[in-house]
This record gives sequence, C-alpha cells and structure tokens, in this order.
Amino acid sequence: MTSTLRSVRQRLTVTAIAAIAGAMALPSAAQAQISDDVVRVGIMGDMSGPYSGNGGPGSVLAARMAIEDFGGKVNGKPIEIVISDDQNKPDVGLNAARKWIDSEKVDAIIGGSGSAIALGIQTLMKEKQKPYLIAGTVTSDLTGKSCSPMSVQFLVDSYALPKAGVQGLINAGHKTFFFVTVDYAFGAAMQSEATRFITAAGGKVVGSVKHPLGSTDFSSYLLQAQASGANAIVLISAGSDISNALKQAAEFRIAKGGQALSVFGMTINSVTAMGQDVAQGLNITVPFYWNRDDASRAWTKRFSAQHNGAVPTYIQAGVYSAMTHYLKAVSAAGSDAGPAVMAKMKSTPINDFTMKNVSIREDGQVMRPIYPVTVMAAADSKSKYDYYKVGTPIPPEQAFRPMAEGGCDFVKK
Repeated sequence: MTSTLRSVRQRLTVTAIAAIAGAMALPSAAQAQISDDVVRVGIMGDMSGPYSGNGGPGSVLAARMAIEDFGGKVNGKPIEIVISDDQNKPDVGLNAARKWIDSEKVDAIIGGSGSAIALGIQTLMKEKQKPYLIAGTVTSDLTGKSCSPMSVQFLVDSYALPKAGVQGLINAGHKTFFFVTVDYAFGAAMQSEATRFITAAGGKVVGSVKHPLGSTDFSSYLLQAQASGANAIVLISAGSDISNALKQAAEFRIAKGGQALSVFGMTINSVTAMGQDVAQGLNITVPFYWNRDDASRAWTKRFSAQHNGAVPTYIQAGVYSAMTHYLKAVSAAGSDAGPAVMAKMKSTPINDFTMKNVSIREDGQVMRPIYPVTVMAAADSKSKYDYYKVGTPIPPEQAFRPMAEGGCDFVKK
C-alpha cells in the first residue's frame, strides 16, 4: 500500500512539474507565433502611372513611418515591407499578390489599387486567410456583395463620396447633371451610386460620356457636357486625369458660363497639379486633411521633409493608419495569424493622428467622419498647400451605406 501511494505521489509530482514548465513556456510560445520570425507586409498600388501621386511612393513612405513610430519591431520580431507597382493592370496586381503570399511569406497586404485589382486580391486574401487593408480603392463592393471577413476599408468608398457630393449640389439648387467618367470599375460604381442619389433627390441625369484611363485630351468630352445644358457637370476620375480635365474645363470657361463643376473624389495633390486658381470653388469630400489640427500638421511636417516638401494625400495618411493599426493588432494577438489579427483589429478602436476612437464595422468599414471641403482662393490661404476650407464633419452613420443594405454575406442579419 505504501509503495502504491509513493508511486502515485511521484506521478503527480512529475505531472505538476510538467504543468509548471508548460506554463512558464507560454510567453515564448506566443512570441514564436510570428511566422518565420518576421512580420512582412506588402504595399501595392500605382507607383509610376497616373495615380502614383495619390498613393504611390508617398504610401510607401507613410508605411515606413508607421513602422518607425512603432519601434521597428513587433513582439521582438522585425517588420519588413515589400513593394509592388500594379501598373493599374489586374493581372499584374493579382499575380504579384499571389507570389507574395505563396512564396514570399507576406503576412498582410495594404493596397490602394484600382477596383478590379482590389476585388481580385480580396478574393485571394479571403482564400489564404490573410489581412487585406484597403487604403485608396473606393468600390463599395469591397464591403458589400464582394465583402470578406479578412478585409478592412480604411477610407471612403463609391457610396460615401457621391452621396455627400450629390447632396451638396442639390442643396445648391442644381437639378440636372452630366457625367464625364473614367472607363473602369471605379468610374462605373461612382456614377451608378451618384445617379441613384440624384434620382432619389428629384434630380435628373441628362447624359454621360466615358474616357479612358490616362487621357490627356478631354476637349470632346467637355464640349458634350457643355452642350448638354446640364446645371452641373460631374467629373468622376482621379490623379492626372482629373487635373487635365479641370485645366481644360477652365480653358473652355465652363464654370464662367454658369455650369457648376464638381468632383466627388479628389486628392490634394491634384489641386497642386492643376493650380489653386483652377480648382478654386470646387466642393469635395475627404476623410483627412493635413491642416485640420495640430496632430495632423505635426505628422505632415515629418512626412513632407522626406517627400520633396509635398503634403500627404488622404490615401497616404490612410496607409499610415492601416499599418499602425495592423501592428497594434499583431502585438495584442501575439501572432501574425490572419484570423487572430483581424479579430483584434475589429475589436480595438483606431487611434492615431487621423482619427480618434473609431470603430471598424462588422463588414470591414472604418466608421470615420467625412469632411466637406471647399477649395479656397489663393488669397485666403495662410500657408503653402493650405487649400481647403473645412466644413462641419459628416457623421459616419450618415456618410456610409447602412450595413443592412450592402449585401455582405457574413454579417449578422
């Protein structure tokens, strides 16, 4: 009997020692959950084409600044970025993303690519269970019918931008509209949503014309818009396209002829490119402006010092937010495993210089306020790049599509 008790005690002691050893090993095991001992993030977008000024090298800089501000490591492991120029081509972007995930051990992608590219990458990242953080692509399908539990939309979309823009034009008394729209998924989505809002408000679309990406001559499109007699001509494009279109609209004296010109989506570099005198009076909606408060001005000073003096676009600021929030989630999860990181991202409010205590909705939309801005006359600017007069913030619940209307298949009904 005594021998049996002694044997039991010995087994219990061995078991207890093993349990204690296992418990002591837990912290290092959690640290070891960083795959291949590196957190690797891909930054994708147009790095050299017509949209490169919107994001491009400036987005890469913003990502590097976020890593630097985080300390260069997460849970003791180094942070690396890899970069791809998608050239605005779906096959180029998707092939690069697949190579990153399948052979280069990329843990997450931050992208501001064209809509067709982003939708393809979102499907890939859902399949691979890796986070896809969207900062620059605006199709609302990303949080709607093509939604993914592995994606977060950090900025605005093709619902929020035209909703705010149309409301402003209707409130100003404009009832008839003509669209000059870039011919790819972004333009089609924006025009479709805008048409719906115009009709609902009692307005009418009297015509539209499409132009190819990277156009330099907008004369025929603008003359059609001018001849239509529409109260408002809406330019749906971005980057160098929007700059070229507005410069030529000024040459045709369209605004001076009584027709309003409006742009639903435009980044601040386009104002610089076309000149403040050309852009003066334009009404735009943006999720971030560099000169809005002390925190944004302080970050901009650092950014500009490394970016040839240029101020950040809202896309570049969005990349900083995406990278920072991702790294915080990896740290909190003790892992770079996609589902664990996404759970932390969605359960933690976003706090940085661009937004405070902002939540991520179940469908992946960051519920941030949107700011209506008007391009001021140069005489009213107090400093270089001080272009915008900022209006009353639009609450996210008013700006973004209600989740129940998006058609996202994984959200709670």
